[in-house]
Amino acid sequence: MSYVGPDFEPPRPPRHPLRGPLTVAVAALVPGALVGWLVWQAVGDSDDGDGSAAARTSASAGASASASASASAPSSELPGPSEDGKEQSGGGDESGASAPAGSGPLKGKVVVIDPGHNPGNFRHPSDINRKVNIGTNWKECDTTGTSTNAGYTEAEFTLDVSHRLRAILKKEGATVKFTQDGDRAWGPCVDERAEIGNKAGADAVVSIHADGSAAGNRGFHVILPGSVHSGAADTRPIVASSRALGERIAGGFLRTTGGPPSNYIGDGTGLDVRKDLGGLNLSTVPKVFIECGNMRDTKDSAQLTSGTWRQKAAEGISEGIVSFLRG
Repeated sequence: MSYVGPDFEPPRPPRHPLRGPLTVAVAALVPGALVGWLVWQAVGDSDDGDGSAAARTSASAGASASASASASAPSSELPGPSEDGKEQSGGGDESGASAPAGSGPLKGKVVVIDPGHNPGNFRHPSDINRKVNIGTNWKECDTTGTSTNAGYTEAEFTLDVSHRLRAILKKEGATVKFTQDGDRAWGPCVDERAEIGNKAGADAVVSIHADGSAAGNRGFHVILPGSVHSGAADTRPIVASSRALGERIAGGFLRTTGGPPSNYIGDGTGLDVRKDLGGLNLSTVPKVFIECGNMRDTKDSAQLTSGTWRQKAAEGISEGIVSFLRG
């Protein structure tokens, strides 16, 4: 094909002298014919005696008008991507984006969900291994997390459960924020994770995890902040409220998933107090971690890799959060 240049415009065939007027006439006749047909249908069916024909005619005309309006509406008025990146629709979606925050019993409440680790952490060892101040001492920015023996990673698990949890909480009316959504190359570091919850003024923060203990060690446990007052860390104002949050989550998780509580941490209570986690030490709002199970145990990993079970896990965590926030 030869290039004829940007200013080239091929000649157009001559227009018939009657083409414009005929087009206008036809365009004018079509709507009139359609309305006449609808009226004829209404009259022809009016012997039903129940008004249904007229209703059908009105509905048909309304549908036609609606379709015409949609066709001419600007793109800004049509359904588009939700804040979760999915298409909005009248029926909603699994992300919970169709249930606006603020319309349920948790109206005005802010929940920060902290999906443990990041799928890209393993590609950035120098970044995640650098030390950050956690108040009591210095620790690595983050880790890669663990995985099942078959290779299902903790980072995949935590994001999946977090998405399910977000959908439930949004339907309850809460404003939900993530510390990360697989939308950054690595991190954030544990100190930044705490800062995100603090800056959001969160009413509750939950960090989602799964453990990587020895085979035979089973069950979930919720990690609570101990009383820490060192350097930038002062958990004393949130110890009691965090415990209340953790106890509610442990109870909801047990009821919904059937447990069991950890048989290797917490003496069967499903609760564990720690002072060495930067995400807790640096928090100024109620915050807990939940280790949903042991990825290296055969029985636990069978549950952790099940979508049905992960939905139950999200429901159990949300039950505890809702219970805590409603008092």
